[in-house]
Amino acid sequence: MKSKVAQSVDSRENLAPDDREPLLRALRARFEKNMNRHKGIEWSQVQKRLEANAKKLWALHEMERTGGEPDVVGHDEKTGEFNFYDCSAESPKDRRNLCYDREALESRKRNRPANSALDLAAAMGIEILGEEEYRALQKIGEFDMKTSSWIKTSAPIRKLGVALFCDRRYDTVFVYHNGAESYFASRAFRGSLKV
Repeated sequence: MKSKVAQSVDSRENLAPDDREPLLRALRARFEKNMNRHKGIEWSQVQKRLEANAKKLWALHEMERTGGEPDVVGHDEKTGEFNFYDCSAESPKDRRNLCYDREALESRKRNRPANSALDLAAAMGIEILGEEEYRALQKIGEFDMKTSSWIKTSAPIRKLGVALFCDRRYDTVFVYHNGAESYFASRAFRGSLKV
């Protein structure tokens, strides 16, 4: 996974035609199947912005490739940007077993995971959801019923050696903390992208 994500800048801006059309079809199908996530938004508006921004299209491809199932969850009237979040039912499968950040990764002397959530998100060109964004996502569906997702952690909390994660249990969104160096087969991260 790391080698595919850590690509040159040129490849990030030029998604291969063999990947472009299937991605646009998948995004459109998901958009049309889940209209409750983006009421009042038309696919043609979204597609126009996607086709005008190859770098963002590449980032969406990475979200899709790693199991995030990105979809439009909002629109910024001022900037015209559409907000995409990972909308997979469970935390994206190909982003699991990651500690929180580079500092946490380097602190592990043994049994290091392959990467950290923040490093992988940066390599993919996306942002990790914060608590507010995570809670907004949970208002349009039920996510992470069996898994959990790292979320952005403020510097004061991170200085204590921990990072935050969320899940949904008993029809409630919970926020917890773990050592930032920990990693689990059931925890990944959810990303966001503005296009």
